[in-house]
Parts: sequence; C-alpha cells; structure tokens
Amino acid sequence: MKIAFITRSTLYKVHGGDTIQILETAEELRKLGIKVSIFLSHEKINYEDFDLLHFFNLIRPANILYHISKTNKPFVVSPILVDYTEYDRNHRKGLSGKLFKLFSSAEYMKTVCRWILMKDHLPSKSFLWKGQKKSVVYILEKAEMVLPNSPAEYQELEKLYAIKKPFTIVPNGINEKTFSNNSVIQKDQLLVICAARIEGIKNQINLVKALNDTQFKLLLIGNSSDNQKSYYNECKKIASKNIVFTGRLTQKELSSYYKKAKVHVLPSWFETCGLSSLEAAAMGCNIVVTDKGFTRDYFGGNAFYCNPESPESIYKAVVSAANADTSFKLKEKILQEFTWSIAAKKTLQAYERILSPIQKFCYH
Repeated sequence: MKIAFITRSTLYKVHGGDTIQILETAEELRKLGIKVSIFLSHEKINYEDFDLLHFFNLIRPANILYHISKTNKPFVVSPILVDYTEYDRNHRKGLSGKLFKLFSSAEYMKTVCRWILMKDHLPSKSFLWKGQKKSVVYILEKAEMVLPNSPAEYQELEKLYAIKKPFTIVPNGINEKTFSNNSVIQKDQLLVICAARIEGIKNQINLVKALNDTQFKLLLIGNSSDNQKSYYNECKKIASKNIVFTGRLTQKELSSYYKKAKVHVLPSWFETCGLSSLEAAAMGCNIVVTDKGFTRDYFGGNAFYCNPESPESIYKAVVSAANADTSFKLKEKILQEFTWSIAAKKTLQAYERILSPIQKFCYH
C-alpha cells in the first residue's frame, strides 16, 4: 500500500503539533509495511504512484483544493480542527487583530495574508472566490473519510459544516520510547513547566501573570513564533525572577524536565489535546489544561482545567495540581490508548476500509 501525506508548505519551517503528528504517524505506518511519502502542499506529486492521498489541516483548504482538482484518487482528511476565533477577535493585537474583528472568517484572512506577504503558497486560486466555508464543505463532500483526533472534534465538524461523513477516530499520541518514565524520581512540587511555542494562542502571558512572584518556579520551554517576537518580549518584560525562559530543548532534555516537574500547564485559547500535555502526563506530571477545545476527550477527570482568560483560574488549577497525588491512572491510560503506534494502526484500518470495495461505505 502506497500513501501520500500532503500537508502545509511550512511544516518543517514552522514546527507545530501537526509536524509531530505527521512525522510520527508516517514512521509508525512504515513499521507496519506501508509506504508513506510526505509532500508539502506546493510540491509536484505523481498521483498515480499512490493508492490513497491523506491530507492534513482542513482549516487550510486552499492546500487541498488544488490537488483534488488534479486527480480522482481517493483521499482522506485529518481535520486538526483548531478554532482560534476567540483569541483572534478579542486578544490578538496590531493590524491583524483589527482585521479579524471586521471579517467573519479569520482563517480566510490568515490564508490570504500569508499568500500576499509571501510567507506561504496558495496552490488553489479557486479558494479566493469560494471562501473558507464553501471550500471546506466541498472537500468534505469529496473525501472518502475523515480521521478526527477525538469524538468531540468530529461532533464539531458536523456542527460547523452540517455534513455527515464516514469517520475513524485517530487519537493523538506520544512516542512511548521517548516519553515513558518507569524510574522513581522525587518530584519537585514547586517546579512547573510549560512546553509550547511561545505565542498568543498558547497564552503564556496569562500564565506568567498567574505565577509571577509566587512560590512556584515556572520554566517556559520553547522558542517564540517568527511573527510573534513582540509577544515573546512582552512575556519576558513582565516576568518576575521565578520565571525562566529556556528556549527550545531536545526531546531528551525535555524528558528530563518532565521527570522532575510536578506540574505541566498548557493554558491555551484552544487545544485539540496538547501533545506536550500527553507527554508530560506519561512522565508522571500532573497536568493543567485549558477548558477550551477537545481536551476532555483525552484527560477526562484526570486533569486540572483552567479558564485561559483568567490568571486567577490558572493559578488555582496549578496549586491544585501541585498538591494532588500523581495521577498514575492517566499515565496508564495514555500508554494504553494514546501512542503513535496505536494511531498508526487505526489509520491503517481506515485505509483498508476505503481500499476494500466490500467495506468502502461502512461507518465506524
């Protein structure tokens, strides 16, 4: 079986959760004997070399429209249905913030602006007159199946686009070889870490406000986004001495901090799950996560939830997590349900259903 992964042109330049999802899933599928090739959306593809096309990031429909107009090959979509509308309209600063308040589709504006500023490619010009929603609906109508990362994500997909599709839930995961902690290490109850790119949607500024001059030592692990240097600088400017900016770390270095810290916090304006939250929990951290997005499908009652808009809510959740016993129940759940090897097996099951004529239209 030969599969083409097709994704955003900035996959390697702007490293995100989808970068990890794509690379790890491809690697695990190869272990199962599947031939996977990864293409950036602007690259030329000989479609006839593949049995199936697999697109990522439905909120970037321009990347998908071009390719499905060039071939009749069956395809699936991993939606990665993030929604940053609240942040874009209420908290994003500068000219872009003013524009997002005026237009109904922030994602449409982002795509057009990236193209105009030559920060990204726009493979399909038809996106310009179709618009965001019509483009997404068109793609969903043509897709053989969607592969959401959680039941809540599929429900949101139905709600937003009023369309029902065959689907298979393919959860996000961890690399269990890298993030598996069987050693007994005394946790530092006052050490709190946040592993994420430093940018507005991840909301580090409210986290800094929440933990400034408190009993906790907060490590902000990650680099700033290229287009949000001012946000990074603002976070540093208001941070007290108990806040440390480490920059981006290797996975081995990150793993060592997961082992030591009692709490990992990700107070984003929206998360499908938060890969660093999964990794931290697998390493024995208690986790604080945003209450916005699909996080409850992953963590249920085994996490401490916060309102990203409220530094007080973030602080209270961190205190509760620091004082609670380590959640070994969540760690076991992650190792049993949320690994990249499991995600690859579920992905392969979806491919087989599509490529098998008998089971082609079965629902999961």
